[in-house]
Amino acid sequence: MGADLIIRKARAGDWPALWSILQPVIRAGETYAIDPALPEEAARAMWMEAPAATYLAEQGGDILGTYYIKTNAAGGGAHVCNCGYMVGEAARGRGVAGAMCAHSQEAARALGYRAMQFNMVLCSNTGAIRLWEKMGYDTVGRLPRVFAHPSEGLVDALVMYKWLEDTPA
Repeated sequence: MGADLIIRKARAGDWPALWSILQPVIRAGETYAIDPALPEEAARAMWMEAPAATYLAEQGGDILGTYYIKTNAAGGGAHVCNCGYMVGEAARGRGVAGAMCAHSQEAARALGYRAMQFNMVLCSNTGAIRLWEKMGYDTVGRLPRVFAHPSEGLVDALVMYKWLEDTPA
């Protein structure tokens, strides 16, 4: 991605552009364990209100992708965050997801998180797996036949994890 890619916190007025990215991904039902019929208002609450923070990537005024950060578990697990990333179809393959992942790690550290965990990276989503491995995430578990893919049937998912601090406690 060029130096003119900006990643910033999402604002309420950004929702229509974010929904134009999220809606086709959610409706396809191929990469996220989200009901494909999820109403827009519920999607907005899930993406904009529930997380600790929501960001977007824009270039030349066009919103290309978005991600959220949220606490993965409560109590003793609250130092581990989870992120969800979506990139608009026209921007895929241009480095947007990698830029957002790098940004999300810094944002997570700033929010006090010490690790990041992706709970369900579908084995059919080979591009995401390659990117997360390149970004330093380790596969720490495999969940067999956990996702009913609309065209591939039951597929496995990986649990991927990265410690964000220089030296583990």
